Amino acid sequence: MKAAVVHELGQPPAYDEFTDPVAGPGESLVTVTAAALSPLTRARAAGRHYSSSGGVPFVAGVDGVGRLDDGSRVYFVLPRPPFGAMAERAPAAHCAPVPDGLDDVAAAALANPGMSSWAAYKERAQLQAGETVLVNGATGASGQLAVQIARHFGAKRIIATGRNRQALDALGADLAIPLADDETTEARFREEFARGVDVVVDYLWGRSAELLLIAAAKAAERPLRFVQIGAASGGEIALPAAALRARPIALMGSGIGSVALDRLVSCIGELLAAAPAAGFRLTTQSFPLSEVGSRWGEAGARVVFTV
Repeated sequence: MKAAVVHELGQPPAYDEFTDPVAGPGESLVTVTAAALSPLTRARAAGRHYSSSGGVPFVAGVDGVGRLDDGSRVYFVLPRPPFGAMAERAPAAHCAPVPDGLDDVAAAALANPGMSSWAAYKERAQLQAGETVLVNGATGASGQLAVQIARHFGAKRIIATGRNRQALDALGADLAIPLADDETTEARFREEFARGVDVVVDYLWGRSAELLLIAAAKAAERPLRFVQIGAASGGEIALPAAALRARPIALMGSGIGSVALDRLVSCIGELLAAAPAAGFRLTTQSFPLSEVGSRWGEAGARVVFTV
């Protein structure tokens, strides 16, 4: 079969021949129609993600949309290595139905970034209607959906941060805080924590996360649930111990491992079922899988490869 094959870690996959998969115990064989190019897919192909196996060759792609033998449309995630989602066929043990009101490309584009905040809100923070949410790093695909999904869950007030002011203003959040110099940014954070923030979902880590936690320790007026999801600004922070003693701050992560896989798949099923009526949206570009090598570094809109 044709697939996006990683022959060398850190290099774009090649559109190449790969062994056809055979469904194992508990698996279904999916005829793939669409697979998104996510940060997780890139990180695994580079051998940089904590869930990477490191062995080559393998097929790129952690999730996608396709059809089972009975014709039903499904979303699938984490095919058994060395198989991946960016191929004509994939063996899948973890599937969720795709509703009729959502096309294959849209479902593939929404599932992974939408799951990140859906699981964070529901499984980790247990977000309640009427609460205030701050999305740190809201201009990427996951952050954009985190704003939309917070609204869907009934958040009373949504604060979005990021470095691109124009993109921030287009999100529909109640307040946009540009990440500028440390002094200005921390002052804005303190103002909002004094006003009241219940949940932070963090896609950046790095310096902005430090400033958020320090500002919360200085000014938070009510308990804070801080959910760490991504590390676009760096994998480590310097956090004073006193920050976690000064205020009731619950610091937790959300992702593969901290949420059971069956729960993550359930969250994706709920997200996809809600998407048509809720109007969740991402700007998306689709390309044939044969262009995977030249499109691997594509920036901007969410990239989905069609098979």
